Amino acid sequence: MRNTLAIAQREMNAYFASPIAYVLIGFFALLFGWFFYVPLAYFAEQSGQAGMNPTQALNMNQMLVGPTLMNTTVIMLFLFPLITMRTYSEEKRSGTIELLLTSPVTDVEIIMGKFLGAMLLYGAMLAVTLIHMSILFIFGDPEWKPIATGYLGLLLMGGCFLSLGLFISSLTKNQIVAAMATFGVFLMLWVISWISQFVGPTTQTVLRYLSLTEHFDDFAKGIIDTKHVIYYLSFMAFGLFLTAKSVDSERWRG
Repeated sequence: MRNTLAIAQREMNAYFASPIAYVLIGFFALLFGWFFYVPLAYFAEQSGQAGMNPTQALNMNQMLVGPTLMNTTVIMLFLFPLITMRTYSEEKRSGTIELLLTSPVTDVEIIMGKFLGAMLLYGAMLAVTLIHMSILFIFGDPEWKPIATGYLGLLLMGGCFLSLGLFISSLTKNQIVAAMATFGVFLMLWVISWISQFVGPTTQTVLRYLSLTEHFDDFAKGIIDTKHVIYYLSFMAFGLFLTAKSVDSERWRG
């Protein structure tokens, strides 16, 4: 555990020693702010109209929080390849991968350390968005449970993206190739539910189950379904398993 935390700290230092972390957090906050403002403006407009019609009830969580958190997954699609592209590619390019693999740490500790470092950066990105949610509690009365489950869903989905990004980064020395390949795979997992509309019922069920976004809907609605949690945890474990196999083959080649 100590080695894992040391590697995670090393990853965090690498992120914040360069402009990477600050640029990613800044872009994430900017895009999240826009996705938050648009439904907020619509909700404010509808609230004004509802004031003249007391029978019309508005739900802040359904109209504002849910769409905002769902749109946040779009930001992850574009920014997460930039988080994971350097995790192994930069190590290979600079030659430090040999030092890391020959150090007295196991492959699992290396992988979990890098994964934890990426998750901590993602956690910092999400922490910035809590400012927006606090505004809702100051000026409105949203339900806190759908917000909490929504953020849990974002963490789980983010873990899936990051575990897969680690694996793709471990396959190449070029960060640009790693980022583009990661984005391509992420995009495929994103649109796979759209493709399911043009196939048979059996294939449709399989494709919809494989879609990362399909499993997030219930979290955004305030529902924690164990099948969705198991799916995300299994996806993360599979991505880290593939990364372990890739790192193991690199150790043997070295």
